Amino acid sequence: MPDPFLIGEAMTGGYGATDILHDCTIAVEKGQIAVIVGPNGAGKSTAMKAVFGMLSLRGGSVRLNGEDITKLSPQDRVAKGMAFVPQTHNIFTSMTVEENLEMGAFLRRDDIKGTLEQVYHLFPILKTKRHQPAGELSGGQRQQVAVGRALMTQPQVLMLDEPTAGVSPIVMDELFDRIIEVARSGISILMVEQNARQALNIADKGYVLVQGANRYTDTGANLLADPDVRRSFLGG
Repeated sequence: MPDPFLIGEAMTGGYGATDILHDCTIAVEKGQIAVIVGPNGAGKSTAMKAVFGMLSLRGGSVRLNGEDITKLSPQDRVAKGMAFVPQTHNIFTSMTVEENLEMGAFLRRDDIKGTLEQVYHLFPILKTKRHQPAGELSGGQRQQVAVGRALMTQPQVLMLDEPTAGVSPIVMDELFDRIIEVARSGISILMVEQNARQALNIADKGYVLVQGANRYTDTGANLLADPDVRRSFLGG
């Protein structure tokens, strides 16, 4: 069987001498949404960062479109078509919305106007506020800037670490709608999310991690329907 489009396979590693991930596998297919959920301290964000090359693996590998990228730096992975939106400190607050978006295209040498218009079409409020300092925006709008800036790299894979942290339920639903729209354009989405039930609702694939290891792996719908998953991780 061919590899998934992006796979971190049997990943073991952490920070310093302590392993946080234990034989953990995370994958996403082209144009699909994969969601990593689990209790606090489960290693969700660590798994995401391992896939992006932000920590060294002691075991396992990462492959993108069949190519082994385990040894590549995060910058080199961006050049290969990966984009990562961290949970915090993900925008330049003193720069305008449009300047933030333009920063996302720093590796590109072609005309970025078309991509800029696509981002504004996806997030119309950003076009309205494009000359405003990003630091003046609401939390949800800042997240839109962060996602928009990542999309300016024209990624094949968009990785989101807790994209709905600290936003209202209405803003969360809107962000999830936009994420679905991005996936429909052919971009693979891999995200870590605390709002497990809502995230699994839009996920093609779901990974429930416990203490850095895979506990459950299935479609989002099957995980939502699994009584063990519901009882242990979704509040019944």
